[in-house]
Parts: sequence; structure tokens; C-alpha cells
Amino acid sequence: HWLILDAVRQYVDREEEREAFRQDGIRAWNAYRETGLHVTQAEADAWLVKLQEGQDATPPECHV
Repeated sequence: HWLILDAVRQYVDREEEREAFRQDGIRAWNAYRETGLHVTQAEADAWLVKLQEGQDATPPECHV
């Protein structure tokens, strides 16, 4: 009984996380369509490299 409850709980948690991720993506896409604000992949990659190197880098500014 405990094993089944734990499996169901884990499944529900995963599905809730997946749905939250999906909703974040939808909100981000809608915001982009409304404003056109974005960063390029090169800008995002450069920022991520700095973070990976341990630098306290601020995210790139969004632009149209």
C-alpha cells in the first residue's frame, strides 16, 4: 500500500512540474509575441560561460 501511494505521489509531482514548465514556456512565448524582447543565443551563451567560470555575471539585456 505504501509503495503504491509513493509511486502515485511521485508521478503527480513529476506531472505538476512538467505542467508548470510548459506553462512557463507558454507565458514566455506570449510575452515575446507581445513585446518582441529577446536575447540572442550568442548573448545567452556568453552569459552562461561567465556563470560556468564562476563569475557573478548579470543576464544580458533584452532587446527587440
